Amino acid sequence: MTNTLPRRAVLALALLPAALAVRSVRAQAPAPVQLFKVVSPRDEVIVGADAALLGAGSGPAVERLAAQLAAKGQLTLWQHASHKDSGGALVQAPLRQIVVFKNEALRIEPYATPLPIQAPK
Repeated sequence: MTNTLPRRAVLALALLPAALAVRSVRAQAPAPVQLFKVVSPRDEVIVGADAALLGAGSGPAVERLAAQLAAKGQLTLWQHASHKDSGGALVQAPLRQIVVFKNEALRIEPYATPLPIQAPK
């Protein structure tokens, strides 16, 4: 009986990192906005697109965005940039709305960031 308590304590301490990892994964909800890099002959911009703009589909989000641009000829998107929020934390925040024309876009690629992404207000 005296060995039971230390075994339980050791087991609890061993499982603590796993429990914390599960909790942090659960806290990360999918971002309402996905970021993409649009490359043109003149520059590169980081833009955000929400699920409504991307439309429904089973294909990759970048393909759905490219299909929307090809079908419509132009898209109004939010340009995103690194910015400090009111608490001082660094985030990817919407900067301004821009129009992307299909004849100006050479390439669209997914953009990964370690920063939290803010949706436009």
